[in-house]
Amino acid sequence: MAGSGSETKESNRLIHETSTYLLQHAYNPVDWYPWGEEALEKARAENKPILLSIGYAACHWCHVMEHESFEDESTASLMNELFVNIKVDREERTDLDEIYMKAVQLMTGHGGWPMTVFLTPGLEPFFAGTYFPPQDRHGMPSFKKVIAGVARAWKEKPEEVLGSASEITEHLRAFEELGLEAGDGSGVEYDIIEQSLARLVKIFDPTWGGFGGAPKFPHSFCIDLALRSSLPDRPLAEGTRRQLREIVTTTLDKMAEGGIQDHLGGGFARYSVDRQWLVPHFEKMLYDNALLCQIYLRASRVVDRPCWRRVAAAIIDFAEGELGTGEGAFYSSLDADSEGEEGKFYVFGRQEIIDLLGEDDGAWVAAIYGVTETGNFEHGKSVLHLKKPLSDEERDRLEPLSKRLLDERAGRIRPGRDEKVLTSWNSLMISALVEAYLVLRERRYLEAGKRTACFILDNLLEDGKLLRTWGRGKARLSGYLDDYAYLIEALLDLASVDGDPVWYENARYLLEYMLEHFPDRENGGFFYTADDHEELVVRPRSHFDGSVPSGSSVAARCLLRMARLEGKDSYHETTASILSLYAPVARRSPDQFANMLCVMDSYLQRPREIALVYDSREKGSKRHEDFLFALNSSYRPDDVVLLFDCASPRPHPSPLLQGKIASGGKPTVYICSDFTCAEPIDDIDRLMKVVSENEVSND
Repeated sequence: MAGSGSETKESNRLIHETSTYLLQHAYNPVDWYPWGEEALEKARAENKPILLSIGYAACHWCHVMEHESFEDESTASLMNELFVNIKVDREERTDLDEIYMKAVQLMTGHGGWPMTVFLTPGLEPFFAGTYFPPQDRHGMPSFKKVIAGVARAWKEKPEEVLGSASEITEHLRAFEELGLEAGDGSGVEYDIIEQSLARLVKIFDPTWGGFGGAPKFPHSFCIDLALRSSLPDRPLAEGTRRQLREIVTTTLDKMAEGGIQDHLGGGFARYSVDRQWLVPHFEKMLYDNALLCQIYLRASRVVDRPCWRRVAAAIIDFAEGELGTGEGAFYSSLDADSEGEEGKFYVFGRQEIIDLLGEDDGAWVAAIYGVTETGNFEHGKSVLHLKKPLSDEERDRLEPLSKRLLDERAGRIRPGRDEKVLTSWNSLMISALVEAYLVLRERRYLEAGKRTACFILDNLLEDGKLLRTWGRGKARLSGYLDDYAYLIEALLDLASVDGDPVWYENARYLLEYMLEHFPDRENGGFFYTADDHEELVVRPRSHFDGSVPSGSSVAARCLLRMARLEGKDSYHETTASILSLYAPVARRSPDQFANMLCVMDSYLQRPREIALVYDSREKGSKRHEDFLFALNSSYRPDDVVLLFDCASPRPHPSPLLQGKIASGGKPTVYICSDFTCAEPIDDIDRLMKVVSENEVSND
């Protein structure tokens, strides 16, 4: 992971870390500290400002700045003389990233990584930026000039610097509050969702799909909000419903055709640098792929697009093949770069394809994938993409030829891999695997999801507390709100397809822990850090649904589900208070609160509670899967489902399952509303008839 020739260099303190990103900097001449008491005490004792550098392993410009500045002896010498230098992996210490990214945005009007923030010994920010070049260029000062100027200001105008830092910190505290006011749910009405949908329609790109212009991100939660709102049981005009369906189909089709999808190896890059989804920023993140896998599968239950199911299956193949740990979990990401060039691993030249496949097949494949003589990327190379949807005959011809291209690509020098396991991102992958099991109906996806859950419960749950990250055989760092909320949701997803009570028992325990240690009892909602977390300059919250869902929105959805499964009014009331807290800001900025709006949509529906009880000891014990798949044949995002296997040595703790049996040893379905259940169904033909009668047509 370290730079070339690192074996001859002296390592710094980062050599003892487990983060791939920190280890990449372990042989810099900079006297780096990881975030911790040793560095913070040194800053206080010597009254030295802190140079805080935050990035992540797959970040292209982080690598550039490391090579240009942190590997440079003269720059490192200045840094070591003037500052206490702290390097942070944003994916490990998301609390610090949340706080200081807001400071960067306040001071500069934009954000990004690498993030460079100068702090007082009291941890208050007073100057910040992102990437700084080694020499002045494009209106940006050189990094050396920046650090010299900051050090001079600290030495010559300390009172002015401290005053500015204090003012910025007050702004940060106000930002965390976001003007939220606690409520009881009385202001949560469907017109909020209608107004939000109108805003999404307005910013939708009808030609290429997605929202806004370049750079273009997938925005999975906006697609999900449009998808669920397009269902016929929502109180919307038919014209609006058609517009929402167009948002879903155009966006998913265009992303699947574009270069943002890896057409050879599966999976998606983080975003497209253009409006057309053509040229990606090539880093591949576990969380993006988990979320996109889910939305392609959900949408395929509403609109019958076999190609969407193929996209989802390819995402899982990519995750298991390139990010799998071999122990059931998933690593975090792949770099954009290889051999120092962004995208070099993925792109092809036209003649290169012809030389590999022959004139006829090569020219045909190049035309299918939009590979031209001049190329659409650097050095005459092309990012593979589909010029148009493929016919079945074209797909059959393309498949073995693409496999030959993939085999050739496999011999290239691969991008780096961030080999840390994050609880939150792995939990998102569990939920994606459960969705794949339900839609693709292959048991291997369920087994993969169970293995990942077992890895987390075995390795990242210690002394009743969830930990954030695992690497080099060690788990460390206290879990954040998203770690708890995402894992609770993943365990509830498993409990909805597998009859072992262990998933539900752990979900219920973690939910109670979250409710005890994360709530803001004064203002409502949740903090991002637990009440026993180290004290920081502010205690951050998790407001926005960005590239990942906010911990707050997922926590609200878990509470809503558990209210139905446990019959607890207190869970429902807490959900209502969270939704009323965010309703005003969600109305103004739906694209930043789209997952919270999805939760609000579920809250305003009348979901069913469904129990499926079976006995795995009975002959043909896998028959319960037929019942499960029938129940999930259409997309009903508000139903809560719970399975129980009577062969379990202990009873299931959910009140929904009390007194419910597998009738005559046969799989039996109980469809309930407000814990009042219809007649049990133990015949698959009857169940399919009931499902189809209750199903609202999605045509």
